[in-house]
Amino acid sequence: MVYQANAGRYEIMHYNRTGRSGLLLPAISLGLWHNFGGVDTFENGRAMLHRAFDLGITHFDLANNYGPPAGSAEELFGRLLKTDFAPYRDELVISTKAGYYMWPGPYGEWGSKKYLIASLDQSLKRTGLDYVDIFYSHRPDPNTPLEETMMALDQVVRQGKALYVGISSYDVTQTKEAIKILKDLGTPLLIHQPNYSMLNRWIEDGLTDVLEENGVGSIAFCPLAQGLLTKKYLNGIPEDSRAAKPTGALKTEAINDHVLEQIQALNTLAENRGQSLAQMALAWALHQGKLTSVLIGASRVSQIEENVKTLQRLTFTKDELEAIDRILQSK
Repeated sequence: MVYQANAGRYEIMHYNRTGRSGLLLPAISLGLWHNFGGVDTFENGRAMLHRAFDLGITHFDLANNYGPPAGSAEELFGRLLKTDFAPYRDELVISTKAGYYMWPGPYGEWGSKKYLIASLDQSLKRTGLDYVDIFYSHRPDPNTPLEETMMALDQVVRQGKALYVGISSYDVTQTKEAIKILKDLGTPLLIHQPNYSMLNRWIEDGLTDVLEENGVGSIAFCPLAQGLLTKKYLNGIPEDSRAAKPTGALKTEAINDHVLEQIQALNTLAENRGQSLAQMALAWALHQGKLTSVLIGASRVSQIEENVKTLQRLTFTKDELEAIDRILQSK
């Protein structure tokens, strides 16, 4: 099958500058954390990537351990890049990460230079790429000097294996130090990827300010709280949900009566706005203009289509924002 891209796709999407860099990212990016692995249906993954690109999603986010099994999401993406997306490589931003467990022994996870560079080499082989656009340190390593981890990021840029570098899940202090080290090395930090949503607002306690002050972009993962901020869990845990899967990262204990009450109240507010709960949650994350992009996951094409429609209404009234805060602050 020859993939024919929709030439009008860039009229649908909004694109934001990543910090003070020259790189624009779509307001909505697609992550391949779930539903693109070896245990999933290949054609469904293919259909989702095609539709995402046709809707203007130019950024696809991977990691070495995405699957399951680990590495299989990169393999699927590499297969489709070769057969379907090769003519569009220069219209795509492809990112990957390293930090979590990948192989046995003392060199298979965390943040050493040994691991990070070996992992990126493996990722390039799995995807069939000469370089990735963004390479992330996926998590801070408490036992490796931060200077070593940042030197590895600097090195892969100088080797031409990555155009830009990022960090994920670093706290405020770690982020400040990473920014300084990379600046001194001559490879500025492009972007931070934190976990952020209506239900997880930790970045508002200083991290957002640090990123803005230093011209670093930000892309939120789990802006829908792994599906909690969708209609899926309004009436409990369905059998086909992430919480019900043995391979899913969302645990059933995270879905208690109080959380259900909150998302039900938020859903009512979203309906009054003429949006789905997922659309309102994404709009809320984007509305202040402090995030470069939100990183969505999907298990079917219709979810991607629904999420992109978020861009039709990103504004909130003062009353709506106050109502959201009251719901989120309820005990």
